[in-house]
Amino acid sequence: MGTCDREELRDLSAAVLAVTARRSVREVLQTILTSSRRLLDARYAALGVPDENGSFAEFLADGITDEQWQAIGPVPRQHGLLGVLLRDPNPVRLRDIREHPQFDWWPAAHPVLTDFLGMPITDGDEILGELFLANKNTPGGFSAEDEELLRLLAAHAAIAIINARLYERSRELSIVAERNRIARELHDAVTQKLFSLRLTADAAAALVDRDPARATVELGTVRRLAAEVSDELRAVVVGLLPVDLSGDGLDAALRKQAELLDRVHEAEVAFVGCPVPKLTSARREALYRIAQEALHNALRHGRPGRVEIDLASADGQVVLQVRDDGVGFDPALSEQAARKLGLSSMRERARSVGGRLTVTSAPGGGTTVRVEVATGG
Repeated sequence: MGTCDREELRDLSAAVLAVTARRSVREVLQTILTSSRRLLDARYAALGVPDENGSFAEFLADGITDEQWQAIGPVPRQHGLLGVLLRDPNPVRLRDIREHPQFDWWPAAHPVLTDFLGMPITDGDEILGELFLANKNTPGGFSAEDEELLRLLAAHAAIAIINARLYERSRELSIVAERNRIARELHDAVTQKLFSLRLTADAAAALVDRDPARATVELGTVRRLAAEVSDELRAVVVGLLPVDLSGDGLDAALRKQAELLDRVHEAEVAFVGCPVPKLTSARREALYRIAQEALHNALRHGRPGRVEIDLASADGQVVLQVRDDGVGFDPALSEQAARKLGLSSMRERARSVGGRLTVTSAPGGGTTVRVEVATGG
């Protein structure tokens, strides 16, 4: 095997591995595009994913500079040969793109294209996008072998696009599930307390004239219930705040969460952890959501004076602990009680990413929620 062949295999491997590396779809498509241009020895390459408005949701180019790209102007519309590739699942291979009957035009700053190889990106009968190369560097134009290789790369691009769609759908389902959870909490906690508050206020109003001392006691209960409702609503609002785990990092996101909760609750909430090695996005998300659930349980049920979030790493593991000095509970809970405290959902989150969750507690002895996950991919 020659050096050129080995380099081609490395390029192809990079393109294939990018699809499974859980990187952003734009990064994956750019890797496939760059690999395609190098493997087929073309001067220019482009990849487009259409939108529903006659343009492109993604349009990437390789082989031109940023200055050239700016001079060319806006993303092209779905016209001419670009439109053909989005309607016809068959590839187009030409010695000169300008000889195609559907060739339209290109902007003044656009490079002059001659040899052309266009490949629709398909999933079954659906055309997801298009991948095309132009201006073969070696004489003779693009070959049938080039066409087959580009077909393979287009299949990997299809996988990346489908994975991105599936991820978006799962994210939307997660948002719906989170909204439903919040709605249940509002109903279970806030609604009941508002009902109690209203009854207590009515009782106080009835006692004002004939038993002022008793009315004062009832008004004290109203004050307490109102404070509890306020805390519940604040906790819900904190849970709704967006978080950028990939941008901030898990440690920064947990620190922000602790600072927010510390401001809205009487208990002291502190982050005492440190940055940790790289985790997959699924593991970052799972640890963050488990920390949220554990904090919510501690502040809602534990009556703690202090809650700590500890994040550390050792021996290829990231360890998250949420500790409180509250009233604790008997670990021998019924399944119904465990569900109420969110223990079942936390265990399921940890299990879904190959992690292990343990809960240590005792009446009067506080509670520690500990979860371990492997680092890396």
